[in-house]
Amino acid sequence: MRAATPWRTSFALALALAPLGAHAQTANESSTQEQSIQQRNPQTTPPPQQFSITVAGQYTTRQGETAGAAPSLDLGYSVTPNLYLHLYQPYAFDRVTGGKTNFGPGDTEIGVRYRFIEPDDNGWRPGVAFYPLVDFPSGNVDKNLGTGRTHFFLPLWVGKQLGLYTVYGGGGYWYNRGRAYKDWFFADAGVQRRMTDNLRLGVDFFHATSSKTGLKESTGFNLGGAYDLTANHHLLFSVGRGLQNVDETNKLSGYLAYQITF
Repeated sequence: MRAATPWRTSFALALALAPLGAHAQTANESSTQEQSIQQRNPQTTPPPQQFSITVAGQYTTRQGETAGAAPSLDLGYSVTPNLYLHLYQPYAFDRVTGGKTNFGPGDTEIGVRYRFIEPDDNGWRPGVAFYPLVDFPSGNVDKNLGTGRTHFFLPLWVGKQLGLYTVYGGGGYWYNRGRAYKDWFFADAGVQRRMTDNLRLGVDFFHATSSKTGLKESTGFNLGGAYDLTANHHLLFSVGRGLQNVDETNKLSGYLAYQITF
């Protein structure tokens, strides 16, 4: 399951702007962008014992194919301020032009974020985190809802808070030997700004090499944000498109989520 390009649109809680950039470029790719801005940003220090539950819908269309998840469920847990765990399970869909729409469970993902360099609040040193993801082949590869093989992502992320702004970036290597798939690289950078006490907005740019035979590399962007309904209830949203090989990779992508934190 994965929309036809590298990201699972999501800027989530600390911006939680929707995947901002990394996901394989086919209807079944698995998450890099599901690492929301907040999750990827090593500057962000969630309080210990913090849980999050995120229910989302995502959509991507490219020439000849539309894919995404409706819905997906993401469970997060902050073990310590520097250690964060997450589990992601999408209910995927994929439709090839002229064919029927396939629905079913997508590939199941687990991730661990470990921040090994603390940001310097009084200087310029950013926080640095290692955030590996492992995706298990629970999606039906024949229906293009999964890759058919276990695959994983090995990225490094850096982030720095500068007043009302948060700047972040990073990237890594996806290992994927599923049917017709291949290994690929993903890089992403962005900035978010706190507009009010309840609203954060941001922009994100990403680049991904080809992740599947016959699929071109992709460069694109997402605009998104997060709105805090209360201290524990949040809306996350983003919209984006490609800038390179647009028709073949990402003509339009969108993400909308409701998140509970406690």
